[in-house]
Amino acid sequence: MTGPRLTDIAENLPETVPFVGPEAIERRTGIRTRARIGANESGFGPSPKVIEAIKAATEWIWKYPDPENYDLRVAIADFHNVSPDEVAIGEGVDGLMGLIVRLFIAPGETLLTSLGAYPTLNYHVIGHGGRLEFVPYRGPFEDLDALAEAARRLKPRIVYVANPDNPMGSFWSAADIERFIAAVPDETLIMLDEAYGELAPDGALPAIDTGKANLLRLRSFSKAYGLAGIRVGYAIGPKRLIGAFNRIRNHFGVNRLAQAAAIAALADQDYLQSARASISAARERIAGITRANGLTPLPSATNFVAVDCGRDGAYALKILEGLAQQGVFIRKPGTPGLDHHIRISVGPEPDMALLEAALPKAIEAAQGAA
Repeated sequence: MTGPRLTDIAENLPETVPFVGPEAIERRTGIRTRARIGANESGFGPSPKVIEAIKAATEWIWKYPDPENYDLRVAIADFHNVSPDEVAIGEGVDGLMGLIVRLFIAPGETLLTSLGAYPTLNYHVIGHGGRLEFVPYRGPFEDLDALAEAARRLKPRIVYVANPDNPMGSFWSAADIERFIAAVPDETLIMLDEAYGELAPDGALPAIDTGKANLLRLRSFSKAYGLAGIRVGYAIGPKRLIGAFNRIRNHFGVNRLAQAAAIAALADQDYLQSARASISAARERIAGITRANGLTPLPSATNFVAVDCGRDGAYALKILEGLAQQGVFIRKPGTPGLDHHIRISVGPEPDMALLEAALPKAIEAAQGAA
């Protein structure tokens, strides 16, 4: 029995997801996750005011959410000094990426990105029948000059850059990003992923300017604001591009609790500064732990630290697996040139203490297996 046929694109895709979550690892191995420090979440959680806003919103959960996300768009617009019709809301940056790809990538058309950059974007492109072109990293940095040159040469529909970067935690200055934007052809959309923007140092983010006709900037409440589980993010750009989201988006996709939580999170900037301090201290803790074990932590402008394990990708994978055996969940880049690193997310002190105890054992096991 064959049943209905899939589209040709879907028929040829693997049944997979870009990430293996700690829940799946637990189901497969039976090992309970004791330290969840691999998914770039904020173990410090959201503001208490956000929790109260979510609780208050549950009274009205029987209602559909506002399909225009009006109050949230106004709050974001006021915060960034733009117009509400220059703000689009989506189910996290991942959801916004899917919409952008759907808007700009037809089957056979090209998106340009860095080899080893955020994989969910690639998943969306392939799922819509698009093509991917890659530029290698330059050390731990996305190579802005090479991306701009490739954009001029290939004329892709979209070029993607993250600042700060995932998976390496590096960042470019605002002046560097502005030069990159100016160097990309006007007919190519620039997708500037600033999901970690609230954690970036001063001078890393260009001023918000919606006058650039081919630029969309993506932000998230998942990282510094501690709301990864509720799935809400936003895009800022010119009215023409932002309005196009309404043609294809899931208008009830951002639920009532998410909208209330994001509004409350944006309003509590004191808590954001407190979270930034906790995240910075945890980054230093990770750096100290890894240095004490002979590894090399990279400077980070995010809520994780990329760590050079000093050998090849197979050795770094053994360290990751050794930590997993002890219930410490981390991740690592899989692309050659980056894959000798592991990536450790920040967390509260109990998680850091578990990492400190588990890492020497994982390294010893990896060296014994080498």
